[in-house]
Amino acid sequence: MVEDVIRALGLLTLGSRMKRIGERLQADTQRIMGEHGAMLQAGQYPFLAAVDRLGPLTVGELAEAIGITQPGATRAVAQLAELGLLEVEPAPDDQRRRIISLSSRGRAVVDTGKRDVWPQIESAVRDLCGDLSGPLLDQLAAIEDGLAETPLERRTASARKGKR
Repeated sequence: MVEDVIRALGLLTLGSRMKRIGERLQADTQRIMGEHGAMLQAGQYPFLAAVDRLGPLTVGELAEAIGITQPGATRAVAQLAELGLLEVEPAPDDQRRRIISLSSRGRAVVDTGKRDVWPQIESAVRDLCGDLSGPLLDQLAAIEDGLAETPLERRTASARKGKR
């Protein structure tokens, strides 16, 4: 077996390790979403969730709420608007600014997510992280090992009833 260099280098490669864990969580989340027929990418849900939670936002406010750059938010908004999930309207006080809100289709996707998808993902991540304690690097190792042993989609509440 080849040494896991990212893990072995510890804090030196913490960013790479976090990215690797994030990509694994996103991929597992995507599979859970696929089981529900979700047409989104896992990374797009936070945009819908932010608009649902905070109400109509400018692109800058949405970028801040998600913690990404404004160009990244602009791209995501354009994709979600093209899918018919977000509406983009000029701000009443400044035609250069755009106000982002959920469309009726976006509202339905969020409602389905809240009811069927998000609780399963949250439950699976809680299951994955439930026994974590101790130093950060040990916790990251436990998360990585836990994902390798049992991906999120197998940790969902429905999967616990007999598939695990």
